Amino acid sequence: MENLETLFLNIGLTEVKARETAGNKKLAPTLKEILDHAAITEKSDVPKATGSLLYNLASTITKNGLPHLAFLTKEITGERLKSNDQVAASVKFFDKVAGGAFDQAKYEEECGVGIEVSDKEVKQQIADLFKANKAKIEADRYRSLGFLLGQARNSRLRWANAVTVKNEIDAQLLATLGPKDERDDPKLLKKKAKEAAPAKKDAAAAAKPAEEKLDAEAMLVKMMTEGEITHLHKPGENPQPNPQRMVEHLKATGGKVVTRFPPEPNGFLHIGHAKAINIDFGYAQVHNGVCYLRYDDTNPDAEEKRYFDTIIETVRWLGFEPWKITYSSDYFDVLYELAVKLIKIDKAYVCHCTGEEIYEQRGGDSKGERFECKHRNRPIAESLAEFEKMKQGRYAEGEAILRMKMDMTSGNPQFWDLAAYRIKYTPHYRTADKWCIYPTYDYTHCLVDSLENITHSLCTLEFRQSRESYYWLVDALDLYKPVQWETGRLNINHTVMSKRKLNKLVSMGTVRGWDDPRLYTIVALRRRGFPAAAINMFVRSSGVTTSNSVTEVSRLDSYVRTVLNETVPRLMAILDPIKITISNLPDAHCEMISLPNNPLDPSAGTHKVPFTRTVFIERDDFRTEDAKDFKRLAPGKPVGLQSVPFPISYVSHKTDANGNVTEILAKYENDPKKPATKPKAFIHWVAHAPKLGSPVAFEARNYDRLFQHAFPENKDEVPGGWLSDINPNSLSVSQGLLEVGIVDYVRKNAKRMKELNVPYSSAADNEGPHREASDAQLRSVEDLKFQFTRVGYFCVDPDSRLAGNEPSKWHLVINKTIGLKEDSGKSK
Repeated sequence: MENLETLFLNIGLTEVKARETAGNKKLAPTLKEILDHAAITEKSDVPKATGSLLYNLASTITKNGLPHLAFLTKEITGERLKSNDQVAASVKFFDKVAGGAFDQAKYEEECGVGIEVSDKEVKQQIADLFKANKAKIEADRYRSLGFLLGQARNSRLRWANAVTVKNEIDAQLLATLGPKDERDDPKLLKKKAKEAAPAKKDAAAAAKPAEEKLDAEAMLVKMMTEGEITHLHKPGENPQPNPQRMVEHLKATGGKVVTRFPPEPNGFLHIGHAKAINIDFGYAQVHNGVCYLRYDDTNPDAEEKRYFDTIIETVRWLGFEPWKITYSSDYFDVLYELAVKLIKIDKAYVCHCTGEEIYEQRGGDSKGERFECKHRNRPIAESLAEFEKMKQGRYAEGEAILRMKMDMTSGNPQFWDLAAYRIKYTPHYRTADKWCIYPTYDYTHCLVDSLENITHSLCTLEFRQSRESYYWLVDALDLYKPVQWETGRLNINHTVMSKRKLNKLVSMGTVRGWDDPRLYTIVALRRRGFPAAAINMFVRSSGVTTSNSVTEVSRLDSYVRTVLNETVPRLMAILDPIKITISNLPDAHCEMISLPNNPLDPSAGTHKVPFTRTVFIERDDFRTEDAKDFKRLAPGKPVGLQSVPFPISYVSHKTDANGNVTEILAKYENDPKKPATKPKAFIHWVAHAPKLGSPVAFEARNYDRLFQHAFPENKDEVPGGWLSDINPNSLSVSQGLLEVGIVDYVRKNAKRMKELNVPYSSAADNEGPHREASDAQLRSVEDLKFQFTRVGYFCVDPDSRLAGNEPSKWHLVINKTIGLKEDSGKSK
């Protein structure tokens, strides 16, 4: 295995990817065979692009295409297949051809062999596309982006660089329509009204978010147009046992791509759902289709209104808008009628076995021979009568279920007579007590996909075994059959993402709610200050694959830093203050120092802070004894104060009874007769100027990883179980001091701040310092994100109370979002 890892590293795979691939019993032999065909060894010099294409071929080649593996390898190494799109097309071509001879000319035409699309040609083709669709573009404006991308994908531009095509479409949209306005973004007018800076500054500020959005959108296009997802069929290509069903389907959809995001409203969405949202909505968007948000609300025991609410809020926060919002419960009447039909065609029966008996029928603990339920072959009329009794509430919960008559001899557990309906007397959030029988996921999901004319039912790998039962049910009922396609889950280390485990952490009080910033629920990341753009970029960067893998959480952190570094203003804040008195400045000294709002963006302007005789610095920026590697304030070593004209030098210090330093006396080195020694470092500071409202006190919440190990669910790594791995120091709270620059930002958001001052809704809310924030409260502080100079990125928490114009009366709570750079200790 070590040799395989080394070999796979040589073609450009990361260490983690090489190790995972070497251990994959299906993928490793195929990739090794390809590298043998290419005569690539551990010492070969392999271009990174070539290695990536060979890996793509290995991970996507179908059984039918295996006889042509040597030929395809040669096509890649001979640079006739130069892109992932071409490799995907060739895999699809040979999947249909299977073994034996093939039409060379047809292969080259379908796979774009030898086609080179220049930037000039891209520009001209896009111009022609705009000319042909002028009316639609003028009517739909920027909403036509998905349509244009889809049209480009159906032309010669398919073989051009996807990002180049996307950039050119964006450029021509801008040239044709001008900058986005309220017709494209209703929030834009409101934003412009708030901006009081000169027009030149407005233009620069408006351009910057457009560039950021462009990057994220380009990543979405790349995610949806490269790799294994390109193997998916076009609408109308999925075969139907009854061809009439496809005729009806295409009439209903107009040949559009139709996808759905189907969350169960039994908890808050997590970072893994962010990837599913991007795939479901993104695939439809890039292919000019539509995407439903469908709540899978078939289990009233676990569903609550707040879960319904937060799901749609999260989808919209990530930047997507459902075509329609539907509920599985919308179809309860239809699903019931289909269940009756299933019984009538002898494909379902009512079973009275206990859960333990059903378990034994499926092999039990011994994994022995499976056998049929004694009720399986009861008369159809009897099952119909029993099902009616279930509906009428004449059985207790667990006394009867409706099971599908599938195949108990199948090797697939998802074919062992799955339950279709069970009895529950819990009132439903939407249908109240109308029903006491509820359909299961295995019964509901595929049928509602069919009823909603879903073209691509995209899900994660744990549902792969369900594909067979999915198709069995729609075929049994002679319904339109969508295509189910499974992708690898997004797994990241240093956390758990099971809703059951997240709920346990909340119910035990280990965390303070589903939005506790130590969790990786999306609302928790939002509360911690992670931008939606960074989350989207992170999930898009991993692409779409058909194998599971674990992604380092540091990659997400990196995108967060990138977005925040470019967009948020800078302030000076002290988390662990120590007082400095500058003895040679008069008591009344007050000098206004100008600081840039964002050094990376001069158009962001400046703000002023007072510099006085008394300032506060971070405690660890001072040492009573100097050291060679210490570059900040110490005896004999002056230090610069950020943007202050002259440095300060140490004079003496005071301590308390325990020997802790309480105050530093320093000298301002502004004597023109004695030039100061150039300091080796500059540190941040906050002045004591009560008349100017400085400093502003705040509560600082510093978050660390909730789990101590990278894989808390791995029993080899954590023998005591995941709950034993909780980091007792994952949250620390301190009192800090902020410069007065924070005041202007809070006041700009004053109208939105009213949500922060809403009284607690119940006595129970008052029992602790934390409550789950509403969407309105999160939006009220959405723009209050900052980089604290030399410390990290921070955001205002909804627990803040910021009523009135007097900062001294505020209760300001600040969350640490992330440090300025990765902590090397954490990565180890």
